[in-house]
Amino acid sequence: MALGTADANDAIAALVGELGATLLWGGHGLGFRPVQLRVGDAERGMTVELLEPWATEGRDFLVRFLDRHGDGPHHLTFKVEDLDAVLDALRASGRTPVGIDRSDPTWHEAFVVPAEAFGTVVQLAQTDHGDYDEFPAAFAASTRDGPRGDPVWWAKPPPRTPETAELRRVVLRTDGRADAEAFFGGLLGGRVSASAAGATELVWPGGGRVLLEDGPDRSGIDRLELAGPAPARTIAGARVVGMV
Repeated sequence: MALGTADANDAIAALVGELGATLLWGGHGLGFRPVQLRVGDAERGMTVELLEPWATEGRDFLVRFLDRHGDGPHHLTFKVEDLDAVLDALRASGRTPVGIDRSDPTWHEAFVVPAEAFGTVVQLAQTDHGDYDEFPAAFAASTRDGPRGDPVWWAKPPPRTPETAELRRVVLRTDGRADAEAFFGGLLGGRVSASAAGATELVWPGGGRVLLEDGPDRSGIDRLELAGPAPARTIAGARVVGMV
């Protein structure tokens, strides 16, 4: 998942110094610069991407997001095998994908807007950058050699805490859980791993988990739930809590 923030360094310091996250990669994009961290290890956990405004004269979507919402969850990324097939399915469901970009031969992407994705932006990506089977080796290289940077633009974080937390799932609240389950499960490939009164958990092969939780308020990401040492606090505008 991605968090938009005006200052990524504070969030990096919290994720590394308090939760034991591992810096993986960072670089520059058009209108933003990202850095990715693994909250967990190679087998368990999820990857968080921090987005900080950069060269916004070329693209100001992140500045507009921060002006409207402040720091906080920006989007969820789902990697797909066939982007065109998923786009066809989305259109058949009445949705209109936006931002379709095939200019990079190794990374094709599109987006679903919050009004059609239960209160959050959804990024769809078809990539040749390697699948999850290759992630353990990439994670080990980052742990051994440090993060890859193109270039390294962030400040050196504090030492990692020896007790590593694990990002277990993103909790999304909605008053339309059945429709959300059809979207995240039927269209985006999530498998129902648990269901109870008021909540459904879906899981993806790479370890990503989303808990759909009934809520009377407007839909959207409510919190990030972690296992391990996870003091309740806010990081880059996202509410972080321990698993119940």
